[in-house]
Amino acid sequence: MPLFTSRRWAYGALAWLIFFIVSHLALLFFPSGDLRTYTIFNVVLIAMSTAGAAVVVATVRPWARPLPRWLILTPLWFGSVLLVVRGVPGMVENLLMVTGVRRGGFVGAQDISTGEFWAGLAINTYFFVGAVLLVGATVSHVRRSVDPAE
Repeated sequence: MPLFTSRRWAYGALAWLIFFIVSHLALLFFPSGDLRTYTIFNVVLIAMSTAGAAVVVATVRPWARPLPRWLILTPLWFGSVLLVVRGVPGMVENLLMVTGVRRGGFVGAQDISTGEFWAGLAINTYFFVGAVLLVGATVSHVRRSVDPAE
């Protein structure tokens, strides 16, 4: 089962997290709405994602082997749950929108613009991909960390 023990999941999750960090850093330079709340929100997301990136890197680097297993797995599972909670309903919303069952998604209006439609699809797909990559990295690390042959 090399698919479930591949380190590529971690590198994919790392790429996703780096893109997320960079996009939220850019948002700090172009704020909208309440500046204080907006800045705090983005700083928290950047901090969480930076910690997540460090943990994902730790799953594939030799310097992290002496670390206790729980120290790596706890944030991996936490991040995985967060992204699944955000990504899976987003993908269901995408399916509702694309099939025409509900053009505006779960709570959106039926008469959304084309731009809003495609933006929603892109954002929801982005978070779903992040969920798949981080869950894959987590499962891969779990399987590799219990395999003494590695």
